[in-house]
Amino acid sequence: MSVVAETGRPADEIPFSERGPAPVENVAAFGFWLFLLSDVVMFSGLFAAYAVLADRTAGGPDGLKLFDRGYVFIETACLLFSSFTCGLCGLAIERRARAGTYAWAAITFILGAAFLGLELREFLRMIDEGAAPTRSAFLSAFFTLVGTHGLHVTLGLAWLVAMMAQVATLGFLPIVVRRLLCFVLFWHALDIVWVGVFTIVYLGAR
Repeated sequence: MSVVAETGRPADEIPFSERGPAPVENVAAFGFWLFLLSDVVMFSGLFAAYAVLADRTAGGPDGLKLFDRGYVFIETACLLFSSFTCGLCGLAIERRARAGTYAWAAITFILGAAFLGLELREFLRMIDEGAAPTRSAFLSAFFTLVGTHGLHVTLGLAWLVAMMAQVATLGFLPIVVRRLLCFVLFWHALDIVWVGVFTIVYLGAR
C-alpha cells in the first residue's frame, strides 16, 4: 500500500522522510550520474597532470613533433559521428524499434572500433619512433590520459555488445531499456571528454 493511501494526504503534502524508498528507476539514475561524475573527477585529475607535465620532455620530442593533427581529426570524426549514431540508437530504443536499435548500435560499434584502431596505430607509431611512455614525463602523462579514455571506449564497446545480446534474449524489458539509456549517456560523456583531449592535447601542442 502506498504512503498516500495510508495517510490520506496528497503526495506533495507528505514530507520526503515519510514517503518511503525511492523508485528503482530514480535510484538507478542517481547512481549512474554519480558514476559519470566520478569519471569526470578522474579525467579532471588526468588533464591537470598533463597540463603540468606537458613541457617536461626531458630533451625528447614534444607534441608538435609527434602529433599528426590530420590523422587525429579522422579519429575525432569517427568518435563524434558515433555519438550521433548512438543518439539515433537511443531514439530507436525509446520507440522499441528492434531493427533500428540493432542497426544504429552496429554503426556505433564500427565507428568506435575504428577510433580505437586508429588510436592504437598512433600509439605504436610513437613507440616505434622512440616516444614510449617511459621516455619523458610528458609522454607518460599523454599515454595515461589518452589511454584511459581508450580503455573507457573499449569497455563501452563491450557493454554495447552485451546490451544487444540482452535485447535479443529479453527484449525491451524496463531494466534493459534503463541499461541501454545509461549506455547512451556514457557514450556521449566519452565524446565530451575526447573533445577536451583533442582541444587541450592535440590542438594545444606548441
